[in-house]
Amino acid sequence: MPMPRAVARFNRYPNRIVKRIAPHVPPLLLLTHTGRTSGKEYQTPVCGFRTDAGFIIALTYGREADWVRNVLAAGGCDVEYRNRRLTLTDPTLVVTDPHEQQLPGAIKRALGLLRVRDFLTLRVARPD
Repeated sequence: MPMPRAVARFNRYPNRIVKRIAPHVPPLLLLTHTGRTSGKEYQTPVCGFRTDAGFIIALTYGREADWVRNVLAAGGCDVEYRNRRLTLTDPTLVVTDPHEQQLPGAIKRALGLLRVRDFLTLRVARPD
């Protein structure tokens, strides 16, 4: 169950601060994506977790969030993670129980309680 849109609107204000720390504080990622129609570059802080092939991001605001739609339309994005810039490709929507994903145990439990079932997986293409 995605978080209410009101929470997303509220988070715009703290996100201004979170954007500054996201590249340095795992599991935060600073995701850079291009608008589907505007072509404008956007940056969105998200929580992402390393997997064998790349990253998995729980879609706590649902699969209709603008940044998700932008990444899917573009076929990838860039992220800043642990002070490194990475190019991510092959975005794939996955609908599953969080307990079946490569996530830390506490995160699995929290996402289960929030009834989050939508995830985005991305593959690391190349480090810059």
